[in-house]
Amino acid sequence: MAKPYERPDKQKKNKKGPTKGSGGQRRRGLRGKGATPKAEDRVYHAAHKRKLEQQRRNQGRHDREVSDMVVGRNPVVECLKAKVPAEALFVVVGTGHDERLSEAVGLANSKGIPVHEVPRQQLDAMTGNGMHQGIGLKIQPYKYADFQDLLESVDGPGMFVVLDNITDPRNLGAVIRSTAAFGGNGVIIPERRSAQVTGVAWRTSAGTAARLPVARVTNVTRTVKQFQDNGYTVVGLDAGGEHTLDTFDQATGNVVIVVGSEGKGISRLVRENCDVIMSVPMEDWVESLNASVAAGVVLSEFARQRRTAGQAPRR
Repeated sequence: MAKPYERPDKQKKNKKGPTKGSGGQRRRGLRGKGATPKAEDRVYHAAHKRKLEQQRRNQGRHDREVSDMVVGRNPVVECLKAKVPAEALFVVVGTGHDERLSEAVGLANSKGIPVHEVPRQQLDAMTGNGMHQGIGLKIQPYKYADFQDLLESVDGPGMFVVLDNITDPRNLGAVIRSTAAFGGNGVIIPERRSAQVTGVAWRTSAGTAARLPVARVTNVTRTVKQFQDNGYTVVGLDAGGEHTLDTFDQATGNVVIVVGSEGKGISRLVRENCDVIMSVPMEDWVESLNASVAAGVVLSEFARQRRTAGQAPRR
């Protein structure tokens, strides 16, 4: 049988599959796709963003014992002079030497701290920025005291400072220094949303952080109640209190001073659980005192009352 006529210019097609219908697309589209993912597992959902944020916060919650890096020539020299426990000193290769850099290297050598020359890119990565002036000091993680052990170690009338909403490490360092100077037994800070004992706090404390214990607690309100259960009078520093520094005369017994931030002050629950709310008298046109300054003023007055009562200062 003769083949049907085909035009010579007709293109030949090698099309495979069905020539009619959807090719199974509708059938596959009706197939079940399983259970709907949870809202937190859908990348476009707000719950997924909240989950990621919570994971980010929890990452450092139980793993805080990490080394800190102090950068800059003046801060490094100040930390070395303050006897901050350091692991190593890093200097960028080719950094121009000056008096402060030579002093930092000399102090590190005298204290037996290893000195390493590293490329600039490596120090940039270690510090997270390029504002290190070619030098960085890696300090050891601060060893926090256990709160219960600290409470039980007090011999005689105790005096503690509890910090609430203090986020500036310079304020923390200054409070540690004042507490040590006026015979306090220790400083208590929250684990979260609070300044920690970093290189900046070490430097501001002028080395007193090496001798005065600092404890971290998970809940300041619960800690205040624990102090009260152990016979301590809890004094909250805040405006509008029933006492001023001039009228309060109970500093000779077990006492706890709660200090809040200059802006927020003491949190509501902590304030409600304080035995006494006390303010520092000052000129009317001055709105407030820096937290570390207020703590220093109160500690000084409490130490005076104890000396007047014949109590020996803590050594």
